[in-house]
Amino acid sequence: MSPRFEQLQHLTRRSFLKAAGQFSLGAIALAAIRDQAISREVVNPLAQKSPHFQPKVKRVIYLHMSGGPPHLDLFDYKPELVKWNDKPCPDEFLKGRKFAFTSGVPKLMGTPHTFAQYGKGGIWMSDAIPNFHAIADELCVIKSLNTDQFNHTPAELLLFTGSPRQGRPSMGSWVTYGLGSENENLPGFVVLISNGVQPSAGPSAWGSGFLPSVFQGVQCRSKGDPVLYVSDPPGMDREMRRRSLDVLRDLNETQARELGHPETTTRIAQYELAYRMQVSVPEVMDISREPQQVIEDYGATPGGASFANNCLLARRLVEQGVRFVQLFDWGWDFHGTHDAEDIRDGLTKKCAKTDKPVAALIRDLRRRGLLDDTLVVWGGEFGRTPFREGRTAASQILGRDHYPDCFTIFLAGGGVKHGISYGETDELGFSVTRDKVHVHDLQATIMHLLGFDHERLTFRFQGRDFRLTDVEGHVVKPILA
Repeated sequence: MSPRFEQLQHLTRRSFLKAAGQFSLGAIALAAIRDQAISREVVNPLAQKSPHFQPKVKRVIYLHMSGGPPHLDLFDYKPELVKWNDKPCPDEFLKGRKFAFTSGVPKLMGTPHTFAQYGKGGIWMSDAIPNFHAIADELCVIKSLNTDQFNHTPAELLLFTGSPRQGRPSMGSWVTYGLGSENENLPGFVVLISNGVQPSAGPSAWGSGFLPSVFQGVQCRSKGDPVLYVSDPPGMDREMRRRSLDVLRDLNETQARELGHPETTTRIAQYELAYRMQVSVPEVMDISREPQQVIEDYGATPGGASFANNCLLARRLVEQGVRFVQLFDWGWDFHGTHDAEDIRDGLTKKCAKTDKPVAALIRDLRRRGLLDDTLVVWGGEFGRTPFREGRTAASQILGRDHYPDCFTIFLAGGGVKHGISYGETDELGFSVTRDKVHVHDLQATIMHLLGFDHERLTFRFQGRDFRLTDVEGHVVKPILA
């Protein structure tokens, strides 16, 4: 080998840094980083934070009807579809489209329900939701929502995390990440599930994704232990629990100062929150403390588990400073495969369990002065087809297939106009014809009402700044009050 080549080999950056030892740039940089980590204070990740601008609302109650409510039988009245009931669907509405369970040429299906207009804004509603009729002037009904997904899991993931794939933070996690928690004794984000069935997206619908796990939703129960695994084990009293947590806290704080890893501060915050929740959660989750008239208004049953109980709990939780309360109610997948999925009696019975407590929740928030700074959202992950579902087309039971192109939700509370319908679909209910609202637009609007520019609330992960709305989303300004 050439002597000159041997000499050049020793002039590489690696050999220079190795030879320079403690005086090298690498050593100096490492020492600076180490000093910075050691001097870093251990902060509470759930401490209150300020949004980008003055918010219209302080909190959100999101009522998710998991499965996709049949909007054409609830809010989006189509007399022309009734006129063409049981006629073959025109090819122009089927060409190039795929449906979850329907192929061939299905038959159009008009609603079997009776519709009328309610409130000063003349909002169309069916006889399946009689308790909503009385609160029409509180509602902002959006009839032009649409999504990219026609199956439950990816549609719910897109709605709540901004992506149809798992791994992204949920909407409630983004809110808690941006605002922190108002009450140090309760989680900032609480999840309540009725009917004993999780949504199709599972815990990903309230997960923290790549955000620190302290921001994920805490699932509470209205029956039994409010939160699983928070109670002390047999043989451990509260004083012993406090001493053991103090030791763990000291060890974790030492590690946090040395390494600066966000999950270490998360662990500290979660241990301390769980300790405080042992006292605070049983109290706030005990609906028997409510006046009997309030319990009856909701149709709740103390000691039981129901959607009505969860609506009352939602009010109690936001009253105590919880930022984001998410209710999931399964059973809205009206394919018509059995009697409970029939859009006639099945839908009426399903609505009877839900419209009363939702109406009571909105009235209760209004009565207590909370509705002006609380946003209530009601809806599903997509809509239903204007025709009969293919598998049950020959059945006596009436059902509809999944439909992503247009569906209906409503908002109520602070920052939005009351007593209005926004957006329109065509006369048969196949396409949005005016004021289209994508699920990313809904997300951007919710974040705006909370005081956030959805494009600026980001978290850097794997070299990229991520946000709830991904690379899309526009605030729906015409519905803002």
